[in-house]
Amino acid sequence: MRGRLVELSARGATAALTTAAELVLEAQRAAEPVAWVVPWSLDTRTATFYPPDVADSGIDLAALVVVRAPSTIAAARAAERLLRSGAFGLVVLDFASVDLESNRAQRLPDQVLGRLVSLAQSHDAVVVCLTDKTQEAGSLGSLVSLRAEAMRLRSSSGSGDFEVTIRALKDKRRGPGWSKRSKARGPAGLG
Repeated sequence: MRGRLVELSARGATAALTTAAELVLEAQRAAEPVAWVVPWSLDTRTATFYPPDVADSGIDLAALVVVRAPSTIAAARAAERLLRSGAFGLVVLDFASVDLESNRAQRLPDQVLGRLVSLAQSHDAVVVCLTDKTQEAGSLGSLVSLRAEAMRLRSSSGSGDFEVTIRALKDKRRGPGWSKRSKARGPAGLG
């Protein structure tokens, strides 16, 4: 996925955060520095990044840079600076708590997405944007190389396990329609 702008989205029973955490863990195991950028203000609905759950998934919080920005544009600019440094192999832009569909002021302009793609390509990095939207909604923009829907289904065993399905809605390299299934364990208390 290096050099790509990726969008992980879903609405309802999603696994976008779980999938993003798996990508962070994979990057950390490969000794790649990772940053997680969250637009945060009193206006946002909820926060999706919860450090105890992320740590419980095996992620080293001491090695994870977390940036809180006052808006989506500020978050994208922070991601640009992180990528421009050449120090990060993965930058996650967590827009899951932002209503990008109905709030035009929160949308990212094409030139911002273009800079993120260019920086990801020139520094051999990955930019992953988490969004909360249905599969029918459009992607963040035409520069998104891969848009996947991350869904979860609770295991019938009642053990807190889930089946995670990643389905490509848009993939400029492999074509859409492919899917990947895996098992995941929910955070403590979800069983």
